[in-house]
Amino acid sequence: MNPRLAQLKTYPFDKLRTLLEGVTPNPALKPIDLSIGEPKHPTPALVKDTLAGALDGLSVYPRAAGSPELREAVAGWAMRRYSLPSLDPATQVLPVNGTREALFAFAQTVIDPSAGNARVVSPNPFYQIYEGAALLAGATPVFLNQGMRFDQIDWSGVQLVYTCSPGNPTGKVMPLESWQQLFELSDRHGFIIASDECYSEIYFDEGKPPLGALDAAQRLGRKDYARLVMFTSLSKRSNAPGMRSGFVAGDATLLKQFLLYRTYHGSAMSLAVQRASIAAWNDEAHVRENRRLYAGKFAAVLPLIQGRLKTERPEGGFYLWIPTPIDDAEFARGLQRDYNVLVLPGSFLAREANGENPGRNYVRIALVAPLEDCVEAAGRLMQFAKAL
Repeated sequence: MNPRLAQLKTYPFDKLRTLLEGVTPNPALKPIDLSIGEPKHPTPALVKDTLAGALDGLSVYPRAAGSPELREAVAGWAMRRYSLPSLDPATQVLPVNGTREALFAFAQTVIDPSAGNARVVSPNPFYQIYEGAALLAGATPVFLNQGMRFDQIDWSGVQLVYTCSPGNPTGKVMPLESWQQLFELSDRHGFIIASDECYSEIYFDEGKPPLGALDAAQRLGRKDYARLVMFTSLSKRSNAPGMRSGFVAGDATLLKQFLLYRTYHGSAMSLAVQRASIAAWNDEAHVRENRRLYAGKFAAVLPLIQGRLKTERPEGGFYLWIPTPIDDAEFARGLQRDYNVLVLPGSFLAREANGENPGRNYVRIALVAPLEDCVEAAGRLMQFAKAL
């Protein structure tokens, strides 16, 4: 058995199930689950119709590199979205089966554990795949707590840095100044940057989409995207998490090696999913409608919460990151018991690092349920908070 498996930590949702053992939710109230970031808006008809019409593709072995048509579609989308002058579909783009699979596999490709003291930097709180990918690649995770500066990190031995913008769970967007600092550190220390941008298409100002890694690199004159790869998918953008469809883009040298790894890993995307993905990347109308629905939820929910719990609308994504007046795990347990609303304790999304767990005394709420359920849940949450 791979001994590194023993280093993996309990996944947040497994911890949540353990936390709620013995809890009987209030039976007088219908359950509302806001704990997991699974989109609930309808998958667009054009995606479903294209997928259904492409089932003949199931009779063909797909290539790990994806079809030229899909690579051209995603390169075109990225150039439009980030105002890039060019992005070579043949060398700077690679389809993947969702960001989760790709973020994990990328670490296995680029980490060299034989170099000694291999380290991977991750935001804290963070998406747990970053940590698991680092550990199984033979590296040690290093955590950058929310609010910390890059110059507070010991960069010796760092081979890979994960970023997430807009962030999960905070919803914060990395500004250009932070990208410049990170690129300069990458030049100095030689580490690779994996930019997780799966929430990039959920924002609230149509004229000001969140800055992306490739966009930042272009603005700063880094036109070859040296040591930089971005990751995104259709899961949140197009409400298609079950399709497991996304892409990575950036440094052509890194992607060549990543394709080699994926060829042996057997990570090819079905041709039917590829054709549906092309339809999704070529359409923005459904994405604007998706943003409108999320904006409506935030507009309805925030006034109900802000007076007591002091939370703010995120810069991007569909999470509320809410400070709690008591221990976050006890808050989540009590809210489930008394009001049948399920949320995720923030401490479950973070690690004790630099003397603190930066997720402690926060809960993450995913506004993915129907509008009326989100409003109902917010009202129940406030009733619970007022009684504390």
